[in-house]
Amino acid sequence: MTRESVQFEIVDQVAVVTLNEGERMNPLTEGVQAGLLEAMERVRAESSIRAMLLTARGRGFCVGADLKDFSRRAADLPAGDSLGRYVGRMMENGGNAIVHGLATLPVPVVCAVNGAAAGGGFGLALAADVVIAARSAIFYLPFVPALGVVPDMGAAWFLTRSIGRARAVALTLMGEKLSADKAAQWGMIWDCVNDEDLPGEAMRLARRLAELPAHAIGETRALFDAAETNDLASQLALERERQERLIDGESFAEGMRAFGERRKPVFRGR
Repeated sequence: MTRESVQFEIVDQVAVVTLNEGERMNPLTEGVQAGLLEAMERVRAESSIRAMLLTARGRGFCVGADLKDFSRRAADLPAGDSLGRYVGRMMENGGNAIVHGLATLPVPVVCAVNGAAAGGGFGLALAADVVIAARSAIFYLPFVPALGVVPDMGAAWFLTRSIGRARAVALTLMGEKLSADKAAQWGMIWDCVNDEDLPGEAMRLARRLAELPAHAIGETRALFDAAETNDLASQLALERERQERLIDGESFAEGMRAFGERRKPVFRGR
């Protein structure tokens, strides 16, 4: 375990990272943020880990910012400081670092959304490579209608790329709760399953991803990120350049051996 607020265990080469403040629906407290950052450092450091599964205990996945802590901080700020500057520092060192860390881990990340993913918890979930949700889960962005602020934790970046600008803006402005079923229909998440099936299905996905050639995870992320802004000619040139390098690597050689031997390839190392 990394910290009391975040639990950590390794199961079959999968790092299972669990938000553990379920009695409060796992707000992004200082303990949760520190625990997530520590967990990701461990994933980076331990070469035996080949995938990460992020989930949570309790009724909710993550309800975002700890607003009670904001109220306490506002009363204790030193002269010349402001709550906005405090939140900016917290985002820089906490939330932003967590989202960027998840998106750049050397292993694939599965997120199992067991309940409400609200506020910053929305972006936290979508930072994973593969998101699967319980049928009772909801996705909720209260920033504009409830608080008069904008989405954070990368939610706007992820949303626009997954469901398009029209739906992303409308969902944000109206603050409607999006069901897991509709999130899957819209292409925002990979799948929606019955609540009782979520733990087993999420671990099955993580184990499956753990068998992939690890370096190809980063290559694939980079390729799809580039596709968002490249014209077709630039994308085709990038694909050619990356294939030239990857085809001379050990993973492709193993894939060819497995094809010839009519077996499943076994990719080793990170």
